[in-house]
Amino acid sequence: MEKEELLEVYRHSLAHILAKAVIEIFGKENVQYAIGPQIGDGFYYDFTLPRTVVNDDFKTIEDKMREIIKRREDWRREEISRADALKLFENQKFKLELINDLPEDELLTVYYTGDDFVDLCRGPHVDNSQLLMNAAFQIKSVSGSYWRGDEKRDQLQRIYVYAFPDKKELKEHLAMIKEAMERDHKKLGPQMELFMFDETAPGMPYWLPRGWKMYNALIDYWREIHERHGYTEISAPVLNSKSLWETSGHWGHYKKNMFLVPPAKDNPVDDRASSLVDIEDEDRMFAAKPMNCPNAIKVYQNKQRSYKDLPLRFNELDVIHRREKSGELNGLLRVQEFRQDDSHNLIMQEQIEEEIGDIMDIAGEIYSTFGLSYIAELSTRPDDYMGDINDWNAAEAALKRILDNKYGEGGYEINEGDGAFYGPKIDLKMKDCIGREWQMGTIQLDYQLPLNFDMKYVASDSSMQRPVMVHRAIFGSFERFIGILIENFKGSFPFWLSPYQVGVVPIRVENNDYAKEVVEICRKNRIRVEADYSDKNMKDKIKTFRNYRDPYVLVLGNSEAENRTVSVNIRGNKQMRDVPLDKFIEICKKMNETHCIDLIESQE
Repeated sequence: MEKEELLEVYRHSLAHILAKAVIEIFGKENVQYAIGPQIGDGFYYDFTLPRTVVNDDFKTIEDKMREIIKRREDWRREEISRADALKLFENQKFKLELINDLPEDELLTVYYTGDDFVDLCRGPHVDNSQLLMNAAFQIKSVSGSYWRGDEKRDQLQRIYVYAFPDKKELKEHLAMIKEAMERDHKKLGPQMELFMFDETAPGMPYWLPRGWKMYNALIDYWREIHERHGYTEISAPVLNSKSLWETSGHWGHYKKNMFLVPPAKDNPVDDRASSLVDIEDEDRMFAAKPMNCPNAIKVYQNKQRSYKDLPLRFNELDVIHRREKSGELNGLLRVQEFRQDDSHNLIMQEQIEEEIGDIMDIAGEIYSTFGLSYIAELSTRPDDYMGDINDWNAAEAALKRILDNKYGEGGYEINEGDGAFYGPKIDLKMKDCIGREWQMGTIQLDYQLPLNFDMKYVASDSSMQRPVMVHRAIFGSFERFIGILIENFKGSFPFWLSPYQVGVVPIRVENNDYAKEVVEICRKNRIRVEADYSDKNMKDKIKTFRNYRDPYVLVLGNSEAENRTVSVNIRGNKQMRDVPLDKFIEICKKMNETHCIDLIESQE
């Protein structure tokens, strides 16, 4: 049996062991058990229980699981009729609902663990609990959940369990989890005063002064690259009428994820406001945009376009909003308001391969700047696709050709049926420094929106032709990318990206004049600098800047002022003394210009 198959059997079987243990602890009459699927590092099982499971219960449950495994009970699979299944689970309402929702001709199977526990399951499972003797598991956490993810349904307790075939793999995984927790952007971000959240705007981050400086440094880097590649930046309204989203197809496919502004009868406004925004017509609904593509199309249609204008590359950083379930929000990684590093490129059919090749080059440059590797994944036609199937076939063939040429056959992944409703796409997945995989960039080929909006250009033979649209993002969203960068660098960002790059500490107040001169020179050279001119202890001032993870802290005393030098505390507790000020400035400028990750010692 392959390792992945073995892991799946272990985890599915241990989920049944967990359910049996919970029933034995709380009593069969007190437990409703729902579902217990495998997940990336183990499994979970959902229950309703007579009381809340707390951390002190974890060892009791784990010990009971080990006791059950040591019984060496046989596992038995049985095929069962619908009527018998309904009878067997007559006191388990979640199982009854699952059975009733299955097709009439569905083969139903149950698994017995010993003679006193049975679960509705397709399997496979172990033949005897003895095979789980070496399995390593540990309860991770307990959280609330809703039956079938519906907030109006039963509230359940979800017990998460780490599970691996042996203790060594579990130990390695726990070490990785510990490291990940230390890197958690939801902890580091507020500690470093980068961002905050407030209950008045769920899933919508407030960017604090330090975080906004970093945000803008990332934007400046993004703009510089795209200007080199012939992109033009635009900005468009955040609110757009229902009619725009109907034409684009988002109203039919994405409405449930949009923030809507209803007409006046449902959302009264005063006379002054209604004079500014015409929403008095009951048929006129507005929505905060979840996508930028229709706006780019409107800019394209602002005047007649020629084949000589193409490719046209419209990138934009407007705020977009997408409604998410509250339980799915996750710091900066899953938000309801964000800026996407969006572009919509309008091209001719014969420009597809060259254009997407250039986009892949941009992605490679950006990811390598941060020391991140990535793999490509092709997502093909979904069931709810729009448009002509021949266009879809042509689009998928073009993307496959591009990926084959760049990575070779088999050098990329294929995700069948996961394309956007308007076209196939290439997704870029990257790994961070501790091996976690993230979905980041996307490149989507679209024949449908140009058709929906009747987009045209004048071809070389004077005929009117329809362009192809490429939707693309490299970061995905700035918020999510920054969240990942915080965790990847553990808050110690490359020099060019750090909110403040230099902290200045005059040893005594009489050294403030030289410190102010150093600060002014840094600012003139576009080096982000902060200083503490107070009469606090020098070590306390240094500690403050270290806690903010400033790459360099300059300590300035009489000697430095007299010789026009700086003594540098380098992030990571290294030090350099008597560095000429002009040399320090040139090194900082070079790192900003080259987006270098290396610090000052590599420049010696």
